[in-house]
Amino acid sequence: MTRPTERALRLTIFIGESDLWHHKPVYAEIVHRAHTAGLAGASVFRGIEGFGASSLIHTQRLLSLSEDLPVAIVIVDDEERVRDFLPQLDELVAEGLVMLDDCEVIRYVGRERAE
Repeated sequence: MTRPTERALRLTIFIGESDLWHHKPVYAEIVHRAHTAGLAGASVFRGIEGFGASSLIHTQRLLSLSEDLPVAIVIVDDEERVRDFLPQLDELVAEGLVMLDDCEVIRYVGRERAE
């Protein structure tokens, strides 16, 4: 049976797919910096439809193709490590939403690296 292992903090960042940082997608830069910072992991999820503060709906539906679909980056680690990472987002996230949630890690197991 899987049992709770520890309390953690989930950082979720909602931005647009076309947001750039020095000609590179912002989501890719966030993942790179999270990796460099030694965070437990980061995942990027591409939305199929959504809107934010601008109230402009972005969608991938056939008749109204958008080149700026919503993207969510999710990072989970202990609270101190996540909070230490937050200042890096100040320069990267010009538009979007940054959220923190308490969460409970039930299972976190890595894969063996192939040599």
